[in-house]
Amino acid sequence: MGTNELTKAIIGAAIEVHRALGPGLLESIYEEALCHELSLRGIAFVRQIPVQIAYKSVKLSSDLRADLFVENRVVVDLKSKEQVAKVDLIVMRSYLRLLGASVGLVINFHVPVLRDGVHRVVLNFQDPTPTPPPDLQE
Repeated sequence: MGTNELTKAIIGAAIEVHRALGPGLLESIYEEALCHELSLRGIAFVRQIPVQIAYKSVKLSSDLRADLFVENRVVVDLKSKEQVAKVDLIVMRSYLRLLGASVGLVINFHVPVLRDGVHRVVLNFQDPTPTPPPDLQE
């Protein structure tokens, strides 16, 4: 599954969670439910992954964690608040850079329709498109 298809699958799982639970709950509830939904769909993820930060060759001790790292390619940051702020998207860019990923999703469950709460963040994205085999007939 390519990265674009994977993000669609993650969004689909989040929509299923939102349909079942609705808006207005704590972020931790949505995180647990989304993890269960991803498991049901056979999508691998790591929950609350530590994000290592180095400064001038020194590893900093920090409590920075990303909510989900899906298939070692897509960082997912879950929110349950009135509105996603510009700083939330900037934080996602930092997660992407520090984790060596190129695509992230900031998903805000505190909206009536989930598609309005999905924000895709891209950092140097290159999803290799399969090249067709060379034409062997002359």
